Amino acid sequence: MKEAADKKLVILTGPTAVGKSALAVALARRINGEIISADSMQVYRHMDIGSAKIRPEEMGGVPHHLIDVLEPTEEFHVVLFQQMAKKAIDEVLNRGHIPVLTGGTGFYIQAVLYDIDFTDNDGDASFRARLEETAQTAEGKAALYERLRSVDPESCEVIHTNNVKRVIRAIEFYQKTGKKISRHNQEQQQKASPYRFAYFVLNDDRAKLYQQIDRRVDHMLEQGLVAEVEGLKAMGCTRDMVSMQGLGYKEILDYLSGERSLPEAVELIKRDTRHFAKRQLTWFRREKEVLWIDKQDFDYNSQQILDYMTEELDNRKILPEKEQRRG
Repeated sequence: MKEAADKKLVILTGPTAVGKSALAVALARRINGEIISADSMQVYRHMDIGSAKIRPEEMGGVPHHLIDVLEPTEEFHVVLFQQMAKKAIDEVLNRGHIPVLTGGTGFYIQAVLYDIDFTDNDGDASFRARLEETAQTAEGKAALYERLRSVDPESCEVIHTNNVKRVIRAIEFYQKTGKKISRHNQEQQQKASPYRFAYFVLNDDRAKLYQQIDRRVDHMLEQGLVAEVEGLKAMGCTRDMVSMQGLGYKEILDYLSGERSLPEAVELIKRDTRHFAKRQLTWFRREKEVLWIDKQDFDYNSQQILDYMTEELDNRKILPEKEQRRG
């Protein structure tokens, strides 16, 4: 096991559709790295199109971890992610490589970076069950969200009303501890990280980002998103499963059940994805020790961005000796 001073970690995150995956591959190839996915949907098998999962031919020979490791019927949450990611990081480090944690789920990244302690939230199963029952009623999600807002409005700034699992978790935490989960997470974040790290956030002009999101959704439809969701439905996947809460999946399920037309579902995916990107940026702006990479500042030149990142990693003594690098 590596000592804390030797536990090096590179984080590359940013809003959805900003271009993290390709940049992460290029960076990993340059620094002798392996990629660990911090994405709550790409962990699932059979969910390739809607999750914008990187294809094998796009991986550039770089090992990728925490992709295609669960079935859509299995539950995935931050505690499980933390366990899996820490194990993968240690394995990468023990191979003498650099782990590159890549994805857009900020809470997952924070959980690993600061080794957040979740033991205070083992919860009351009966209380959680009542909240889950409430969520199934017609106005249940909205009611739960307002309940959360009444005790922890700060959490509502980064948790969407449709993210029932996180809403329930936050209410449950307050019920058990009398403390806001937003405050708890903030306190945990003040802990020193067990890693020597660099935390990059890739960003773009908002108008361009939103255009890219719309194009990505259109491309997903062209690739066969509806057929993918039909296949998942045939496998027994239902709207209440964690996997089916992902953007693109729940909306197409609603279309398949006749609750809305396909154009309505597509427009809803685009709108909610734009809102999601905005919440991601809100989250990252609150993180400390973040290195922002605004693509327009580099004239959209990926080589210049890579050179900047490499220099930062050198300055932080995260890189291996130059003769050990791949490129």
